Amino acid sequence: MAKRIACVMTNLFEDSEYTEPANALREVGHAVETIEKESGVVVTGKQGETEVAIDYGIDEVKAEDYDALFIPGGFSPDILRADERFVEFSKHFMDENKPVFAICHGPQLLITAKALEGRTVTGYKSIAVDLEYAGVNFKDEEVVVCHNLVTSRQPDDLPAFNRESLKQLSN
Repeated sequence: MAKRIACVMTNLFEDSEYTEPANALREVGHAVETIEKESGVVVTGKQGETEVAIDYGIDEVKAEDYDALFIPGGFSPDILRADERFVEFSKHFMDENKPVFAICHGPQLLITAKALEGRTVTGYKSIAVDLEYAGVNFKDEEVVVCHNLVTSRQPDDLPAFNRESLKQLSN
């Protein structure tokens, strides 16, 4: 059954960490809807290779209306976590045990939502200490699945990240 997936992102997302999972999700029929501060704006990846027209502004959506959350890495999650609306939106998915897919720096948004304590998680090496201070069991592995949460470290891990994300949606 097709799922509705919220993708929170802004400028300086890691290009392939958005495009590859979004394509994998859409290929099997899921809807990936992009959410930023404003609808209709175009955000650009940090590699400058990808531009994404944003579907919805954060004030136009309700977390309850989505089946899963996708957080691409890059600098985008760090920028978004300064905005309480994105923190609360993300926290809903963790609180409700809905699937959450966070790669690279994606877990930064979940750290700010105080939603990771006691979880087993991975992420980009530069946020490993941040994750440990947030109370997680950090693993330096290509993909870590902890209940509803799928995390990966970097673009090289995308095949495993995509595989496990799709598995979560088939449950």
